[in-house]
Amino acid sequence: MNYTFQFGVVLARWPEFLEGAWVTVQLALAGFWLGAPFGLFFAWVRTSGPKWAKIIVGIYVIFITNIPVLIQVWFLYFGLPDAGILFDKYTCVTLALVVATSAYSCEIMRAGFLSVHRAEIEAAETLGFSRLHTVWYVVVPHIVRTIYPALANYFIVMTLSTSMAMIVGINELTGAALNIASENYRNLESVAIAAVLYIIITFAMSLSLALVGRWAFRVKARIF
Repeated sequence: MNYTFQFGVVLARWPEFLEGAWVTVQLALAGFWLGAPFGLFFAWVRTSGPKWAKIIVGIYVIFITNIPVLIQVWFLYFGLPDAGILFDKYTCVTLALVVATSAYSCEIMRAGFLSVHRAEIEAAETLGFSRLHTVWYVVVPHIVRTIYPALANYFIVMTLSTSMAMIVGINELTGAALNIASENYRNLESVAIAAVLYIIITFAMSLSLALVGRWAFRVKARIF
């Protein structure tokens, strides 16, 4: 093997890597926090809504969870313009992440709703809890403890999925690494640095989520 690593050439573009990493984090946060409320609503519909609404949401969830996010981004950015609907590249990627999050988090949260036992609610009513107090002190803590680890893991997976944004020209971490590699031809070094940054990002997010879970919800979420 005659290949000579030259990390100095690539590290000279360090600010571009950091900027790409920041875009990755922004896309992940936007996609998750904008999509999770829809997921919560869809989960409620699938557990307590009318039958026709359950069918519609069920079809939506099946449809979205069986289509790669990459295809959704491609459709929004390259397909919709044929119908006269134009979005900028950041909007297209964010919308795709929001749609994916709404479907996947719906199933996670639905499992949380279904995990609440009727006996717990009846016990709260017996103790004189109002409906609001029952929801806040019995239902919500139970649901959060049940779904928090799964939602935290999904958030990490979605963060890594933001790499598909490069296909529409967004310089998130992967896009920045490939752009740098295309200019200096140091592919191994560029991808290696991007991989290390991804590990740092996911570790920091996993640690933060685990600490928040233990502090706020008494959930022992795994870091890895």
